[in-house]
Parts: sequence; C-alpha cells; structure tokens
Amino acid sequence: MFSKYKKPGVPVAGVMQTTGQRPVAPAPKSDGPSLMKAMPQRRPAEAGPADKDKRRKDRLQELKLDLHKSLLENLNLAALESATEQELRTEINAIANETLEEMGVVLSREERQTLSQDLFFEVTGLGPLETLLKDDTINDILVNGPQQIFVERNGKLELTDVTFKDERHLLRIIDKIVSAVGRRVDESNPYVDARLADGSRFNAMVPPIAVDGSLVSIRKFKKDKLGVDDLVRFGAFTEEMAAYLQAAVSTRLNIIVSGGTGSGKTTTLNALSGFIDDAERILTIEDTAELQLQQTHVGRMESRPPNVEGKGGVSQRDCLKNALRMRPDRIIVGETRGEEVIDMLQAMNTGHDGSMTTIHANSARDGVSRLENMIAMAGIDMPIKAMRSQIASAVNLIVQASRLQDGSRRMTSITEITGMEGDVISMQEIFRYQRVGLTPDNKIIGHFTATGVRSHFSERFKLWGYDLPPAIFEPMIAE
Repeated sequence: MFSKYKKPGVPVAGVMQTTGQRPVAPAPKSDGPSLMKAMPQRRPAEAGPADKDKRRKDRLQELKLDLHKSLLENLNLAALESATEQELRTEINAIANETLEEMGVVLSREERQTLSQDLFFEVTGLGPLETLLKDDTINDILVNGPQQIFVERNGKLELTDVTFKDERHLLRIIDKIVSAVGRRVDESNPYVDARLADGSRFNAMVPPIAVDGSLVSIRKFKKDKLGVDDLVRFGAFTEEMAAYLQAAVSTRLNIIVSGGTGSGKTTTLNALSGFIDDAERILTIEDTAELQLQQTHVGRMESRPPNVEGKGGVSQRDCLKNALRMRPDRIIVGETRGEEVIDMLQAMNTGHDGSMTTIHANSARDGVSRLENMIAMAGIDMPIKAMRSQIASAVNLIVQASRLQDGSRRMTSITEITGMEGDVISMQEIFRYQRVGLTPDNKIIGHFTATGVRSHFSERFKLWGYDLPPAIFEPMIAE
C-alpha cells in the first residue's frame, strides 16, 4: 500500500504480534497409573455479560494503543495538515486493516467501526474525551485519574464508562491540549489553564500534586446561546422578572451577576446582554472567551497567562485599562476576581453606565462583601466608608444565580442597591425564589415571587419609556 499520507519506506511493523490467545501448556507425561483418586473436575464458571463486555473493552483498548503506535510510525503527520477528514479516515482505516491482518486479529464489523473511530480521535482529537466533548447534553467533564471520568448533565454528576488506558495515556492527551496553546505541564509546573479549539475551558493538575492520577476539568463551551426566552421556558426565572431586567439593562443600570461555581452566571450574563441596543459599542473582557454577544459593534478581549519564562502575561486589569481608552458605551467583564475590580468600579462610576460583570458569591449581601475584599486584596488603602460609598454609587443591581440541590438552576434573587445609610450599604430585594418543599424524588418545589417593594429605579424606567405595570411588583399569595 502506498499513500501520500504514509511515511515512505516504513513497513507496518513494530506492533506486538499477538492473536490475543494464551499459549496452552503441554500435558505432563504419565509414568504409570496414578495412586490418587481422580478428582472431579470443576467446570469453569461461565462469564456473565458484564465480564464479557469488560474483556471485550480491554481487548479493544489494547488493540487501539498498539494500532495508534503503528499509525504514529506510518502516517506522514506533516502531510496530514492539508488532508480532509475523509482522506484521513480512509488512510487510518487502511493502515489499521493492514496491521490487524499482520497481527492475525479478526474483529466484527461493529468492533472495526468502534476501533476506527477511536483511532481517528486519538490522531486528530482528544482520545477518549472526544465522544464526551461531542455530547451536547454534557456541561462539564471531570477526570479523576485514568480510570474515573465523571460528567455533569442537568446539574447532576454521573460516572461514565469512558476510561484511559493508564496514566501515561492521560498525560499524553493533556500534553496534546496544552502544547497546542503554547503551554507546558510537568513536575516543575504541575497545573495549567488552557482553552480548547471550540472555546471550552480546560484545567489540569498532574502528579505529584495530583496524588491518585492527573486531574482534568473541562467546562464545555455552549455553541447555542440561550436567550432570555429560553431561560424563562426552562424555569430559571419568570416573564415578570424578564420584563424588569429588560428595563434595567435598557436604562443602563450597572449590573453584577452573583453566584457559585456552575450556577449559570455566564449564561445569565449572556442572556442579559441580549437587551443591549444594537447601536451601542460593547467591549468584553474575559479570561476565556465564552460570551456570545449578537450585537454588531462588539470588541472582544481575552487575558493571557505568562509564558514558561514568566513573561508576556496580559491580565484582565491590563485589558480593562485599555478598554477605557477605546470609547466603549458598555464594558462587560466575564468575571471579576481580583485587582481589576478597582478599574471596573471606576468605569461604572465615570460614565460607562450599563456595564456588567459576574462575581463568586452566595447572596447579594455576600457579593458586596466580596467586592470589599477584592478592593482590600488589591492593596488599596481606603477607609471602609469610602470603599462602600464607591461600591454603592457604582453598582445598581445584583442578580443572584444559584444551582439548587436537585441540580436545577434558578435566579434566586434580584436586589437593588439604593445608596448608603451611615456606614452600611442599603439594599432592597425586588424578586426572590421561594422554596416550599421537596417531592418524593428530591425535586425542589418552589415559586418566584415579587417582594412587594417598589423599585428604586421606577422613575428612571418611566423616563426611558419603560413604565412597568404595578402588578409586576405584587407578591404572590400562597394558596
């Protein structure tokens, strides 16, 4: 077989020659009649379906690794860069079939198709993780060593049957990911953040820091943007809350979306951005570009970690300082977690109304405390009253997103910041999610309700043409 994708003069060799059968030892010669009674022979227990599946899976895993070595030896990797997917699949199938024939291994049609697909993913993708990345129902992929891979679906963790062969196999895939973005991970630099080609967030930590095998976390990038209508349909919040948020965004209130990890902060921020007028100039700043704004005039920036020499890093604060010189109407920071909070609050206070960001916090009050802590950690020596006054004048609204114990995600609170009362920031809750119980299958029973408090920004809404009906702010009466 000759192909432009095959290395010239390289035979398909170097693969373990085996049929997968154990050698049978010859029976010992008898020197005469035995004095021992013939013991009844036990019949081997028949393997159950689970054992057969495991043996079949182990066998295919061994074959896949052997064939992958053969492919690396035979494929002309330089030529593959210009090859189409179909050409590459054809070439992989041809080399795999030739190698299997030399090994004397016979596989069923289904096994050949599975093996061919796995080999394609090993050569071009991320090996065993590729099928999980292509599954749109999965939000997170969590690897705890080579033999344990969890996924998150609908807010719940599930253990998958996907595994790596061993730690070396897992490390090879990690290295493939990080080297593609110019990073490295090893004993001297045992953890790394990166972004996959599709935009998914990737984090890995390798031994010796990771004790029982490398730890990998992938937050998948959602290709389809969820709008406000989608979130209302899914029960994340109500139409009344959506009407209020539309008025808040359109009248250029400064909004912080608060929540824990995986609570839907970025999804909520993305949905709220849909209310921004198409004529406005928006600049987005993120560690990993995830926001999918649909407006015409959007400038996207992404921070960059330093290289292996510790140089070349560009922080979110650097991006934010430059953004202020680029005549933005609004600035959206994907997540505020450090010293960039100073520049974000300054931007909100100096004419960049309608800016938005997310923070990690469990409630609106905790969110304000978190902002204070970030200012303190930035090394700014400021009296507590002045710090809180800065926050109160900059931030108008805190939207709290939560992932509840049944895996559902809800907008559990919308809180306005109304100013200062003495040394304390005054706040009022406008909407909340009221929990009332649990179903027998541990699903949370609850409803959204207004608190009955009139919005502090009602006059502002009217001046901008958003006269919300009073019924929106009336609390729900429990039946």
